[in-house]
Amino acid sequence: MQISSESIKVGHPDIVADMIAAHIIAEILDAEKERKKMDINTMPHCGVEVFLGKGLCVVGGEVSTRVYIDIDKVVRKTVLGLGYNDAAVGLNGNSMGIMNAIIPQSPNINIGTRGDLGKHKEIGAGDQGIMYGFACDETPELLPLPYVLVSRMMRTFEALKDPIFAPDGKGQVSVEYDDKTGKPIRLAKVLMSNAIDYRFVKGKKSAVETRAKKIAFDCLADWVDKKTEFLCNPTGEWEAINSCSAADSGVTGRKLVVQFYGGYPGAQLGGGSVVNKSPEKVDCSAAFGARYVAKNIVAAGLAAKCSVQLAYAIGIAKPFSIYIDTFGTGKVPSRKLEKIVESNFDLTPAGMIERFDLLSGNVYRKIPVTLFMDNYRWEKTDLAKKLKKDAGI
Repeated sequence: MQISSESIKVGHPDIVADMIAAHIIAEILDAEKERKKMDINTMPHCGVEVFLGKGLCVVGGEVSTRVYIDIDKVVRKTVLGLGYNDAAVGLNGNSMGIMNAIIPQSPNINIGTRGDLGKHKEIGAGDQGIMYGFACDETPELLPLPYVLVSRMMRTFEALKDPIFAPDGKGQVSVEYDDKTGKPIRLAKVLMSNAIDYRFVKGKKSAVETRAKKIAFDCLADWVDKKTEFLCNPTGEWEAINSCSAADSGVTGRKLVVQFYGGYPGAQLGGGSVVNKSPEKVDCSAAFGARYVAKNIVAAGLAAKCSVQLAYAIGIAKPFSIYIDTFGTGKVPSRKLEKIVESNFDLTPAGMIERFDLLSGNVYRKIPVTLFMDNYRWEKTDLAKKLKKDAGI
């Protein structure tokens, strides 16, 4: 059997939209800390939506903050930082149109989310919702192998900064698994689609595919074999001038499956967009909290595969419910695991904001690139020993 995962470069228009939203929140957080001595009770509340069309960026949503930031400046700086500085690559941050349609957060929501002024005198969940976290023992990162490999390929193409490969691109891999053991065996197929800037191509166009294959196979060398298939731009052509918002719209939150576990079977997706919300909104903080719980359970050896569901009610701090599924690999019953999790993890918005440093602008600038596989605090396995002890194993 084969399992596939998809990923995209940060120049894909949907991730450009995510990057703009996240950078706006990051600038607000930095300004609040610098000018207003922000704490958890006075933190800004943000839900920023971005739409990219041909030469146009619309920024909307709700923001409550005590500071002013130049939205136009942040948008242009973000877009230019991604390499979009010429219409020849699909988008030019210097000349694009920008429309600002941001409004203040509803005072009815504010009642439940302000710790100092709120109804329950604590930071309540910014909205109701159901979030999932997932971990498995296929890789050192405790993530599915297809997801890790395709993400690695995207980061490699980005890091090269080769002008031949324009910012917009996406990839996909298929990993072959043993039917009996369920363990990954080899990398069966690799697909790399990337906009090509032919201004920098010298010689035959076929050389571009050869170069793309070498880049992909070098970074995936541990799993590539002689039978691994490679596809590059399977339509036959993708010119950079017809990439990003010149050919496709970009919208915040549209690549959630790609960002969360790459569509791996059993790794469910809940909630909504993550990187465009301030962390009292559990779509953001609890998505990381659920991953943190699942990863520590697998790191503790309590399961080979684990999915964690967290549910919240708007304005209420503690989870509405906690559900854990170990897919038959658990060393202890799921009900016991749920009680262990409840006693060891603070899964309130305030608890997760503090533990994961979610009022950091630098964290927000990074998460649209990758939600996991970095030195984020929710990627730590610091509670694994405690969980193992409490489980009696």
